[in-house]
Amino acid sequence: MVFKPHAYQTHCIEQIIGVKKLGLFLDMGLGKTVTTLTAIRALKYDRFQVRRVLVIAPKKVAEGTWTREKEKWEHTTLLRVSSVLGSSVNRIRALNTPADLYITNRENVVWLVEYYRNAWPFDMVVVDESSSFKSHNAKRFKALASVSERIERMVLLTGTPSPNGLADLWAQVYLLDGGERLGKRYTQFRERFFQPDRRGSDGMIYSYQAKPGSEQGIMERIVDICISMKAEDYLQLPDVTFHEIPVELDAKSRKAYTSLEREMVLALPEEGDEISAAGAAALSNKLLQLANGAVYDEAHGVHEIHGCKVEAFLELVESLQGRPALVFYSFQHDRSRILEALSGKGLRVRELKTAQDEDAWNRKEVDILLAHPASCAYGLNLQQGGNHVVWFGLTWNYELYTQANKRLHRQGQTEKVIVHHLVCSGTRDEDVIRALERKDDAQKWVMESLKARIRKYRKEEEHGEK
Repeated sequence: MVFKPHAYQTHCIEQIIGVKKLGLFLDMGLGKTVTTLTAIRALKYDRFQVRRVLVIAPKKVAEGTWTREKEKWEHTTLLRVSSVLGSSVNRIRALNTPADLYITNRENVVWLVEYYRNAWPFDMVVVDESSSFKSHNAKRFKALASVSERIERMVLLTGTPSPNGLADLWAQVYLLDGGERLGKRYTQFRERFFQPDRRGSDGMIYSYQAKPGSEQGIMERIVDICISMKAEDYLQLPDVTFHEIPVELDAKSRKAYTSLEREMVLALPEEGDEISAAGAAALSNKLLQLANGAVYDEAHGVHEIHGCKVEAFLELVESLQGRPALVFYSFQHDRSRILEALSGKGLRVRELKTAQDEDAWNRKEVDILLAHPASCAYGLNLQQGGNHVVWFGLTWNYELYTQANKRLHRQGQTEKVIVHHLVCSGTRDEDVIRALERKDDAQKWVMESLKARIRKYRKEEEHGEK
C-alpha cells in the first residue's frame, strides 16, 4: 500500500528527522507507528544517519503491531526486523541477527542494558507508549537513563505523557535531555514547580500540587523537543479514526486454532457443492470464539484456550491512561473474562444495561463501559462520556457495527472518535475486518472466504496423500 501522509504526519516525520531527541505526543490510532517507520527509513536509507534502531513497546504491541505496520506500506517493506522476545536464548539470537529494527517489550529493558553493559549498540531508540517510563523510581527508567548518553537519537511516542499530572513528565523528558530542561534530579523539579498538598499530623508530606503557572513554565521549557498533536485545528484529523491492533497467538494457541479450523473446514461440502448458511455461520462463530480466547462446547460450557487477546486488551486500556472506553464484546464468555481481567485494576467498570448506566457514563463516572453491540446499537446517546471505542470481538453485521460506533460519533461529541479493533492475526478476525472495510454483503463474504479455506485445505490433503 502506498503511504500518503496527512499534513500532521508529514510535520511529525520532518521533526523526527530534524530533532535528534523528540517527544511525539500523538494520540492513539493517528498513525504514529507508520509516521515513525517512515522517518526511520529516511534516516537509515536516504540520509545514512542511523544504523541500528531499538523499538521498546508493550508486549503485545512488540509482538505484532510494528512488524505488521512495516509490511503494510510499500516504502517500509525493505526494513529488516528482528523480534527480541521470548526466552533469553531467543532474545540473544535475535540480537545477533542482522536487521534494521530490533523490537522488544519494555520488561526486557533492564536485561538488555545489563546484557550489553558498556557496548550499547543502538544509535536510535523508539519508546512506544513512553508514559510507562513516567516513574523516576522504576527499574526500566533507571536502566534506559543509564545508557541515554550513548543513544544519539530517541523518539518517545505517547498520547498521554502526563496521565496523572505534570509530575509524570520529568522522567520522560530526562530520557531526552538528561535533565537539562526540567532538572537533573526529580527533587529539583518538584521543588521548582510543585508545593506540598497533604501533610500528616507529624508534618510528613504525602502529596504535592502544581504551583500556579507551573504548566506554562514546564511547557515553555520543553516545547522545542516535545510536540503535542492534540490541537484539532492544527491536525485537521478525520472525525473518526480506525485503529487496527494485531494480536499474535502463541504457538500452542495457534496450533489449537489451525487444528479446529482444518477439522471443521474439511467437514464442509466439496468444492462446487453449496455451503449452507447454518454451516458457514456455525464454523465462523466457533472460530471467532477461539480467536477471542475461549469456546463453548455443546452443553454451553466454556473452555478457555488462551489469554492473548485479553492481554492485548489490557495493554490497550493501560495506554489509554484513564480515558474512558466503550468496549464491545461478542460472546458472554468474552464479557466474563474481560470483567475478571479488569478486577483489581482500580478502574470504574460498568455494564450497559439500564438508563442509569448510560447516565453514569455520560457523567464521566465510568472508565470502562461494557456492551454487546446488539443491545445498544440504536437510540442510545453516549457521546458525552468518552471518544474511544474498543471492539474486543468483531461482528459480521455492518449495520450493527456502524450503528454501535455511532453511539459516540454523533452530534454533541466534542472530540475526535477513535475506534480500536483487536484483530487476531491469521484468524477469522481478519476476514471480518476486511468485510467491514469493504462494506460488503456479509453473507457473501462469509461464503467466499470459507470457499478459499476449503480449497486451501483440500489441496493440502491431496498433496499429503501423494
